[in-house]
Amino acid sequence: MDDTPKNNTQYISNQNSNPSITGGLFENLLSVEPIFNNKELLRHSFTPDTLPHRDSQIQTLASILVAALRGDTPSNILIYGKTGTGKTASVNFVTRELEQTSTHYDIPCDVKFINCEVVDTKYRILAELANTFIDKNIEYILKQISKLEVSLTNSPNTFPTNDQQLQLEEISKLKDDLKSFTKVPMTGWPTDTVYSTLVKAVDYRERVVVIILDEIDKLVEKSGDDILYNLSRMNSDLDRSRVSIKGISNDLTFTDYLDPRVKSSLGEEEIIFPPYDAHQLNDILQNRATIAFKEGVLAPGVIRMCSGFAAREHGDARRALDLLRTAGELAERSGGSEVTTDYVEAAQEKIELDRVIEVIRTLPDQSKFVLFTILVLTTKDVSHITTGEVYNLYRQLCKNQELDVLTHRRVTDLISELDMLGIVNAIVVSKGRYGRTKQITLSVPQAHVEKELLSNQRNQRLFAGLEDISIIFQSQF
Repeated sequence: MDDTPKNNTQYISNQNSNPSITGGLFENLLSVEPIFNNKELLRHSFTPDTLPHRDSQIQTLASILVAALRGDTPSNILIYGKTGTGKTASVNFVTRELEQTSTHYDIPCDVKFINCEVVDTKYRILAELANTFIDKNIEYILKQISKLEVSLTNSPNTFPTNDQQLQLEEISKLKDDLKSFTKVPMTGWPTDTVYSTLVKAVDYRERVVVIILDEIDKLVEKSGDDILYNLSRMNSDLDRSRVSIKGISNDLTFTDYLDPRVKSSLGEEEIIFPPYDAHQLNDILQNRATIAFKEGVLAPGVIRMCSGFAAREHGDARRALDLLRTAGELAERSGGSEVTTDYVEAAQEKIELDRVIEVIRTLPDQSKFVLFTILVLTTKDVSHITTGEVYNLYRQLCKNQELDVLTHRRVTDLISELDMLGIVNAIVVSKGRYGRTKQITLSVPQAHVEKELLSNQRNQRLFAGLEDISIIFQSQF
């Protein structure tokens, strides 16, 4: 049977009756009065024009980098501080000013920022740097060619003068230079070749290059310090340009693992960013909130509460900003016209839960299996879950899944790690003459743990056949 509408009127009528087709669903949501002017100002990725309570660190950084504007090589710097203390924002602020100011000077300053949590191997860092400066060179060459061609086009002479002949030769040379630059693939080349390509790209024209390695400790942890040795000694391979390295780290001890030669050349200067206190966080939030929110939507005590929560988290400005933004989002979604302290408390719970869920998602397989074992025991209301009970069930489940069985001691260590991450609560209790054990409970709602462990495809393969927890428990005991 043909169910096609007999005429256009019937089709249009059916279409308009569905709000998801006409856009009515979103029109209803958009009709709610927003409480934000610009939510992006509350994201920690945003670099504001002013950074309260970081004047000292900014001035120190600027006083070191000013050497670049004189054509000299700025000292290498290591910048330390806990998460959310304004390190990256301050460096971005100063280097942005440096690049803008250098346009008024003869020698340009080029800044390249690399997040070592994302770009975490020697090859990838060298390749990204090389390709960045190849692109800059191509852009520079094309501009120069364009200027010369415009000059020749506007010339009134029928026959080329000596100056014009020189311009033609310069265009030809620039076009040859253009052909000489080949982008580096993200895999496949020998590392030495990638480094040589980087040196050639950087040294094509005179400039001062500032390379910022954020989360530099993650790079050293995963790939060692070879890349830092190469970059810190790179100036000896350059004729025209100069390179300065700025490393940003949350770990004040990571240099203990560096080769002494790398440590001495990389850490010529050090800048420490102390945690913010509650008063300073209050200033930061007040500064952003004035512009980010519409006037009058923040109830009294909201900013103070966000600052207080974040101050307890080691003075983390990112946490404070996330709390304030999330509280605003929760208020807006509920149709509220005011952000109250109740929304801040709800935001605190949501952020904490989201953080723990992300940790569960990224756990190693063995840690996930230990957590799954605890989940099974919790689901079946086993009172006083002990390390021994966890290990006995863990061992049986591993054999069932043909997974390597870790030792009792290693499983105990994994339980301690889950405790430190805030996923479980493991309390050491005395058993008298039988020694001590740990009583274990989940710190996260069962439903959230089960959802994260059994949701994605990788975990489904890991726990294949174990989805029905009640059957698992009955078969094992």
